[in-house]
Amino acid sequence: MMRKYTCQNGVRVVLESIPTVRSVTIGIWIGVGSRDEKEKYNGISHFLEHMFFKGTKTRTAKEIAESFDSIGGQVNAFTAKEYTCIYAKVLDNHATYALDVLADMFFHSTFDDQELKKEKNVVLEEIKMYEDTPDDIVHDILSKAAYHNHPLGFPILGTEETLSTFTSDMLNQYIYDMYTPDNIVISVAGNIDEEFIRQIEKLFGFFERGKNRYSNEKPTFYSEQVAKQKNTEQAHLCIGFEGLPIGHEKIYDLIVMNIIFGGGMSSRLFQEVREERGLAYSVFSYHSSYKDTGTLVIYGGTAANQLDELHDTIFSTLADFKNNGISQKELQNSKEQLKGNLMLSLESTNSRMGRIGKNELLLKKHRSLDDIISDIDRVTAESVYQLAGDIFTNHFTSALISPHPQSTSKWSH
Repeated sequence: MMRKYTCQNGVRVVLESIPTVRSVTIGIWIGVGSRDEKEKYNGISHFLEHMFFKGTKTRTAKEIAESFDSIGGQVNAFTAKEYTCIYAKVLDNHATYALDVLADMFFHSTFDDQELKKEKNVVLEEIKMYEDTPDDIVHDILSKAAYHNHPLGFPILGTEETLSTFTSDMLNQYIYDMYTPDNIVISVAGNIDEEFIRQIEKLFGFFERGKNRYSNEKPTFYSEQVAKQKNTEQAHLCIGFEGLPIGHEKIYDLIVMNIIFGGGMSSRLFQEVREERGLAYSVFSYHSSYKDTGTLVIYGGTAANQLDELHDTIFSTLADFKNNGISQKELQNSKEQLKGNLMLSLESTNSRMGRIGKNELLLKKHRSLDDIISDIDRVTAESVYQLAGDIFTNHFTSALISPHPQSTSKWSH
């Protein structure tokens, strides 16, 4: 059963008690990501996520790591476009201790100058590693092409230039302005009872901060073709269409559509590009939802001399999908796959913590499993057909990384 509680300062707590397991996962969700950054601060949310692990007033970075290793627990964090999460998974008898350490990291990180310098170098290496991985970086190039100078087009990691400017004072000011109580959710799932909420309130329920959060407008989705020459073994192609925002009434139609089109090994895209033609090892599609927009992305990597054939195969598969719709078998299989993924995720306290935390932070509402299953069951072949017509239009963006200069000049306009 899930309980929701709001502390007196506005911090929200969601707790799902699962007495049949021995683990507890605790997450601190902050509704701030790269989308909330002004250009000169690009990458600061991700850098802060790193710095929370680098020492507090009473614990060194090594002692934070030892705090969790010594109890057989795990601690980690991630930054996305619209949120940041710091979380720990531990045995149930260590839940209170884990909460104390997470709160110490969140409130009492010192952002020591020496640690700041070292971690800047670590993140710089992360940026370089990312840039050395063309099948990753091509997605960032696509975002920039689709959203131009809107923060949704910024890279989550930031840039070498912005990273070099970050100071301890900037980090503290950013936390004061952005990590406000009304923008924080503490999410807990596992073998824990409601008494734990009182422990959370004692640690998180009384702090106050500024009210200066930077809000940005809904982005425009641009149709643009961008190509970059790079000394790679393969050409990497990304094609993006404007999708749906999180919580949209047709979101399950879109998820089903994506599964059938490019979301798995039995998908149209995988079967046509890889199984039938042998054009790519990696080919897939996915959908990213944000508060007010979304992007459906198709990716394929192939030899540069096969790029035109890959492109034509993707678009012929799209045209067939859009013009002829889907079969009842495809519809049924994709629904069962979606339900199966949903059910299997419930076996992990990590997944449950993530689901209720993200729902509370972004949607401020929670739906029962039965309601979600009903929504999935309501998807029809006709509703998928109509949505495909709305999304797969001529208004798309593409990004290409290729070793051949002739292919990049042909593809950018």
